[in-house]
Amino acid sequence: MTEPANDRFSSYDEFFAFYLKEHSSPGNRLLHACGTLLGLAVLIWAVATHHYVWALLWIPIGYGFSWTGHFLIEGNKPATFGHPWWSFISDFRMLGLMLTGKLKNRSSMS
Repeated sequence: MTEPANDRFSSYDEFFAFYLKEHSSPGNRLLHACGTLLGLAVLIWAVATHHYVWALLWIPIGYGFSWTGHFLIEGNKPATFGHPWWSFISDFRMLGLMLTGKLKNRSSMS
């Protein structure tokens, strides 16, 4: 499994460039998108229907899909283990880039 040479980043932008490299496989990105969207849908459904305990399912759904992509497709360690907050927001940022068709332009820049 690949890991960053230096686990410390001087900025979020530096981390995000690393994050995109760790998500270079389209299959891994697809699993991340599925996990993020399904986890978010379950969370919204749980709140909307007042079944709040079901809201906790967003965690295993989102991370289950994502970590499967890392371990089985990409063959690297999820960034969540070292940088949980930056990784969490990067999932949504990457999803936004995917949905707007801007991810290919971003991932080829670094």
